[in-house]
Amino acid sequence: MSVSLFRSLKGAALAASLAVAPLAALAETHHIAVQVNDNDPQRMNLALNNVNNLIAAYQEMGDEVEVQIVAYGPGLHMLRADTSPVAQRVATMALEHPNVTFQACNNTINAMQRQSGAEVTLLPEAHIVPAGVVHLVQLQEQGWSYIRP
Repeated sequence: MSVSLFRSLKGAALAASLAVAPLAALAETHHIAVQVNDNDPQRMNLALNNVNNLIAAYQEMGDEVEVQIVAYGPGLHMLRADTSPVAQRVATMALEHPNVTFQACNNTINAMQRQSGAEVTLLPEAHIVPAGVVHLVQLQEQGWSYIRP
């Protein structure tokens, strides 16, 4: 191979890689916090529908999305093993979308346990955070977008 041909190929390869680099840079990860604080199956389903729609829309754009659904107050029933009206949807969503996590407020868990005198059991997909409201504020301070369906 002649030196001039090698230089031409090397230049073409460099130009091609520089042309593709901006496309990779365009893909981004969106961070979304979803609040659930109502013991209302319609609200819970709306929150899950919103998350599914967000994931589909961002995937269509070639972007990633990370979602934290934060349940507190009466909304904790979404993540309770004994009272969740959306337990199957939570399990399915957690399996299908590992970038979606479910946060349960420990303050609410403690209050419900004091009130009922019984231990609150959560769905296996739930992760406990110290305080749901504080967790939402911290996520927003870190630049996460906030949705309350």
